Amino acid sequence: MAGNQNDDLDWLYGGRRPDEPERTHVNPPPATGRSDDRHVSFSESDLSQDTPPRGGRPGRPASAPPPTNRRPTPTPAAPGPRRRPRRRRPVRTVLAVVGVLLLAWVIFVIATPIYAWTGTNTVIDQPTGERPPNQPGTTYLLVGSDSRAGLSAEERKRLGTGDTEGGRTDTMMLLYVPPSGKPALISIPRDSYVAIPGHGKNKINAAFAFGGPQLLTQTVEQATGLRIDAYVELGFGGFVSVIDALGGIEMCPKDAIKDHYSHLDIPAGCQNMDGATALGYVRMRYSDPLGDVGRMNRQREMIAAIVKKAATPMTVINPFTWWNLNTGAAQSVQRGETTDLTHLIGLVSPMLTISKGDGYTMMVPIADANRRTSAGSSVIWDNAKAKDMFGQLARGDTSNLERFIP
Repeated sequence: MAGNQNDDLDWLYGGRRPDEPERTHVNPPPATGRSDDRHVSFSESDLSQDTPPRGGRPGRPASAPPPTNRRPTPTPAAPGPRRRPRRRRPVRTVLAVVGVLLLAWVIFVIATPIYAWTGTNTVIDQPTGERPPNQPGTTYLLVGSDSRAGLSAEERKRLGTGDTEGGRTDTMMLLYVPPSGKPALISIPRDSYVAIPGHGKNKINAAFAFGGPQLLTQTVEQATGLRIDAYVELGFGGFVSVIDALGGIEMCPKDAIKDHYSHLDIPAGCQNMDGATALGYVRMRYSDPLGDVGRMNRQREMIAAIVKKAATPMTVINPFTWWNLNTGAAQSVQRGETTDLTHLIGLVSPMLTISKGDGYTMMVPIADANRRTSAGSSVIWDNAKAKDMFGQLARGDTSNLERFIP
């Protein structure tokens, strides 16, 4: 009967023993559409009578807690595998290094000529007294001096420069850069018979011997009617250093040349000449049937070859060549007192244009290349043509210079 009696009470206690505590069920809160709503159940043992029920009074049986929308504290997820920090790609590192090297190279290319040319010596070249008016464009007086300054006895012997002290002008050129149009490089024969202020008539290179760059500038201005804006002088050592720094230049003599005075013995045809050979080639005149005229032609040829070689990418890319080129030239250069770095930089573009054949290369029109004068064998200008040519330059016009080229 006892078993039957318990069975009869199953309907009352839900199939549990009478001494088992009753489990209280709490209905879930209304659906909110959130995935975190969960069914929570409590047992009678979980409800302590010592703790006042929510909304009840102490000492009274606890009733089921009211539904609540408070979210239960989520259980922290188990830690996953630790992510390794991303490594920088090697390509970025390589690009950064290349960028730094490129920046350093650009700074070096720009800084080298500034450093070298700002350290050149300056000379007094601006004449005093009355001068020609300023003309459009820029006029340079380029002088190749036979000064032996800075050359050892061994170098003088190797280059065949002799031991004459002081300086004379082996080369004189006017570079005229117009506001627009083609630049012109004009040779002035060193034996030109002209008036030298304070010294009567003489060969134009005597002006340099009498009064240096200042008297030479004054003489050229008086003979041409052009105002000289910048003066640049390069000695023997400078020519040799520049050419050697470039690894030589290509020159193309039409005939084989053997000249005792210039220490020259070369075959005919195009060939690469080092500094000493090129210097002898452009200075040689005794073995040239054209004398000083032939020498001026070779001087312009050498200038064009130097500029053409110096403007090649390999010259600029190679730091040793670029450094030696600038410092070698700057050591033997003297510039006028008003000739600044902008003037020196301004030489590059027109000289490069001329070296490519896009400018004019000529000499002062000549009436007689070998006239006997009180100064010896001299060059006499064609005054009418020379006045016409220099007059066009004074007006800033180079469009009609072709007719002055012989």
